Amino acid sequence: MEILKISHLQKYYGSHHVLKDINLSVDKKEVVVILGPSGCGKSTLLRCINGLESIASGEIYIDKEKIDTNFKDWQKIRQKVGMVFQSYELFDHLNVEQNLLLAPLKVQKRKKEEVLQEAMTWLEKVGLAHKLKAYPRELSGGQKQRIAIVRSLCMNPELMLFDEVTAALDPEIVREVLDVMLNLAKDGMSMLIVTHEMGFARAVADRIVFMDAGQIVEISSPQEFFTQPKTQRARKFLNLFDFRADNR
Repeated sequence: MEILKISHLQKYYGSHHVLKDINLSVDKKEVVVILGPSGCGKSTLLRCINGLESIASGEIYIDKEKIDTNFKDWQKIRQKVGMVFQSYELFDHLNVEQNLLLAPLKVQKRKKEEVLQEAMTWLEKVGLAHKLKAYPRELSGGQKQRIAIVRSLCMNPELMLFDEVTAALDPEIVREVLDVMLNLAKDGMSMLIVTHEMGFARAVADRIVFMDAGQIVEISSPQEFFTQPKTQRARKFLNLFDFRADNR
């Protein structure tokens, strides 16, 4: 069953055609990874799904709720769709507990005890229960990113969007964030992930979406994409990495 469906999505920045007739779906409990060169529209697509960018035309369906150019109720959608950015977006003046509780209490009007118990469960899963009272300035980049993921999960989203969440991290701490995402995939979380981590993409994805110049160039299984990509553009992209695409 589809949790997300995108139909003929178009996006412009002035005269620049950023997203060109995007058609894509994500099923419940499916992990779809979007790959492609910088500037191809990957992050813009995620931001359109979450209402952070307007669309020129087309429709987005989230759990069968239609979103088009006239849609206004983004607060409702953002309770269903969690998004994690590469820049963490934590509130520096709030400690971890306050960062995690803010949206569930203010937006969803839930009881503090219920949300705190849920937050502690997630913090334990990501190995950060001992940081409940810490402030963002006291955390490493990897810890901040794991807290940002937990903050989204505390809203009980049906779909998680990840936008290059390891791009700002030192290489030695990338793994701790990717492991959290791998565990979410194993637990059946529906996810749409933009990443340049090729090994992670191959390990976590049910499907790979390859984009270039604002278009979806191909959609494949990880096995097919990384061994026998369908297009010359995908083969050229993979040759920049350590994967040996079949060039025959």
